[in-house]
Amino acid sequence: MAKFLKTGKTKEELAVQAAQVSETVKNILDDIEKNGDEAVRRYSESFDKWSPESFKLSKEQIQEIISSVPESTINDIKFAQAQIRRFAEAQKSALRDIEVETLPGVFLGHRNIPVNSVGCYIPGGRYPMVASAHMSVLTAKVAGVKRVIACTPPINGEVPAATVAAMALAGADDIYLLGGVQAMAAMAIGTETIEGVDMLVGPGNAFVAEAKRQLFGRVGIDLLAGPTEVLVIADETSDAEIVATDLLGQAEHGPTSPAALITTSEELANETVKEIERQLETLATGDVARAAWQEYGKIIVVDSIEEAVVEADKLAYEHVEVLTEDPRYFLENMTNYGALFLGPETNVAYGDKVIGTNHTLPTKGAARYTGGLWVGKFLKTCTYQEIRTPEASAMIGEYAERLCNLENFAGHREQALLRVRRYKKESVTN
Repeated sequence: MAKFLKTGKTKEELAVQAAQVSETVKNILDDIEKNGDEAVRRYSESFDKWSPESFKLSKEQIQEIISSVPESTINDIKFAQAQIRRFAEAQKSALRDIEVETLPGVFLGHRNIPVNSVGCYIPGGRYPMVASAHMSVLTAKVAGVKRVIACTPPINGEVPAATVAAMALAGADDIYLLGGVQAMAAMAIGTETIEGVDMLVGPGNAFVAEAKRQLFGRVGIDLLAGPTEVLVIADETSDAEIVATDLLGQAEHGPTSPAALITTSEELANETVKEIERQLETLATGDVARAAWQEYGKIIVVDSIEEAVVEADKLAYEHVEVLTEDPRYFLENMTNYGALFLGPETNVAYGDKVIGTNHTLPTKGAARYTGGLWVGKFLKTCTYQEIRTPEASAMIGEYAERLCNLENFAGHREQALLRVRRYKKESVTN
């Protein structure tokens, strides 16, 4: 039976926070829809102290920014983008258009059609997430999206040069130095100077995530990404140093980032608590990681690996790192996770930055029903139907007529009967 040595905030406490964020975001979205560019500029000035002549960077500005980035950094960005592109292209190759003849003369098919336009949000703030440019902009381009725009906020009034370089190298058609809810609203709703898009993607803080939630329906979204989550599953073959390092490595994302340990070893659990405290004394981002661990950290001790799977699936966390004797057991048996990281040689930071899989992943239990961002998210699988003979149309029509009548759809029934009358006669004549 699972034993909880540590638990985080309650659902009730989290709900109060979410309600406050929701109201703030709603007011900003309403204002921007009503007042367009004027409101966007007002919020940018208020939140980011940023009000340039144009939020959109010119080609000349982008080239100048790229030139300011050290060559070694550009090479690192290109290496990461090559890995992400390679995996995204492999994923796309697994998707194919189909057409099948289900009955004589009846052809059904589907086509995978890219979304026409996408807006990508690249977070800034304390952690300018350069890698999010690869994950969103580049993946959309691999999928075949014609127009990809991207927004990232200034950082303390400065241009985040490496992030802009990554956005440009990933293939962004337009780049805006604009952050927060105002960026999400401008991309989704459109303003006098920013043409709206069909879909929003990318991670962000609680306000950005809530903006995406409220804009869903008006535009498509990749998923509702909340605070970063990490779960480490470990047994007695693991050690406290690596467990603690990998928990804190994600807890540093923000003070509301959940970090959890599920283990079959209570000794390892207790040693991990001590190791976390030791590492927090020297970790440069220890202030944030400590707050996250104290408020949202969990430790669950289980009796068996089988029970670990059950508890892990209940959590349905974004990142799940498996440090056990047989990591692939979890690959074969777990069903609810954003991404798995198997064995001590692998870790979440690799996935976040460079290894090739996408780092925009489901949080807050969404892994129960969706995976993360990938080329398929940018594609609409659209069906079509074609009947090529009068005999087939008449035959299908007779079934359709009876089924429409069963549901009292007179107009539907007449569509079918018209074909039966016309094409049955024609097929008999022929």
